[in-house]
Amino acid sequence: MEKSEVKVLLAEDDKNLGNILKNYLIAKGYETKLYANGKEAWEAYSSEDFNFTIIDVMMPVMDGFTLAEKIRENNKEIPMLFLTAKSLQEDKLKGFNIGGDDYITKPFSMEELLARMEAILRRAGEKETSNEDQRYFQIGRFEFDYDRQLLKINDTEYKLTSKESDLLRLLALNVNDTLDRSEALKKIWHDDSYFNARSMDVYIAKLRKYLKEDPNIELINVHGIGFKLITKKE
Repeated sequence: MEKSEVKVLLAEDDKNLGNILKNYLIAKGYETKLYANGKEAWEAYSSEDFNFTIIDVMMPVMDGFTLAEKIRENNKEIPMLFLTAKSLQEDKLKGFNIGGDDYITKPFSMEELLARMEAILRRAGEKETSNEDQRYFQIGRFEFDYDRQLLKINDTEYKLTSKESDLLRLLALNVNDTLDRSEALKKIWHDDSYFNARSMDVYIAKLRKYLKEDPNIELINVHGIGFKLITKKE
């Protein structure tokens, strides 16, 4: 996606920081609109088309996590970068659990924010242009359509997030074999850091919750190595 095609929703209650970020991103070629609280941002999101979100976690009227949850209910794919003054791991994991793509802790440099934002956009672009062959999988009684990010069993459908889809696809490509944790982190997060590994554990837990509807499927941890998606014969 070209910069001129990216429209950024920026939700930040600090007026000075918000204006600095907005003007910086505009100068870098990204159309950016600033909102001072989650409620204003949600109303704008509901009436306009955005394709990138930068959300401050601590905001009045409606906090950033609530805003993110509402956006995710509407759109599973829109990239989401959290701004936070907190360094608590629980808050960061909560953001990833909602479906955030990355976070950045205040204070930060404009260059770091731009680098993280463009890395998210690059990953999204790589996914869109991927030429790898298999995009559809039968996993036990589940049907998994990677391109549509759709997991289906009988009449039940789950719309997956981008990371859920990427991770499930890697597991499906390695069904009944062990998927190396480091390999998965590098392919999906592009970094096998400890924090990203914890984030991946959150997504594994979510996939395990979906897949439990078929008793012949197991998603297990292989201690010290990675994960294994096991399909048993009925």
